[in-house]
Amino acid sequence: MAYETFESVEGVIQSINRGDSCCTMMVSLVSNSNIVNVVVTGETMIVDNVRLRPGMRIAVFYDANLPTPAVYPPQYQAELVTSLRRNQQVKLDYFDDSLTSSDSTLRLNIGPATNVETLNGQQYTCSPENSELLVYYTTTTFSIPAQTTPQKVIVLCEY
Repeated sequence: MAYETFESVEGVIQSINRGDSCCTMMVSLVSNSNIVNVVVTGETMIVDNVRLRPGMRIAVFYDANLPTPAVYPPQYQAELVTSLRRNQQVKLDYFDDSLTSSDSTLRLNIGPATNVETLNGQQYTCSPENSELLVYYTTTTFSIPAQTTPQKVIVLCEY
């Protein structure tokens, strides 16, 4: 999957309604005081298989290359959804051999408490450098690039 074309929106779930079929849901998020609708299908990857519910804070990743309907509020086709804890941030990006993101805004310092796994929850036993990573973190330094010791790293393996 071409993760480099993914964009994200974060927010709190306001409501969940049935979509066009029994296998789709329309999730309404409040993001920065705006409403954003997200279509979640049976093909959408939901990290840790959590059940989405109103009041939950989530990050939704969608493919910016796919066409989106010209409607208000904006509506996106979710490719990947993850729940977020309080003050937690998430970044999906390619991280190079120094574990610096492709946009040079974040550098990872993998610590002993960092949980490194694959998307299906299995332990990742190799080094995560030069990979697409979904990184969960709370605090960063004020340096450029910002540095963090992430809580969790999901390696998006190429299959």
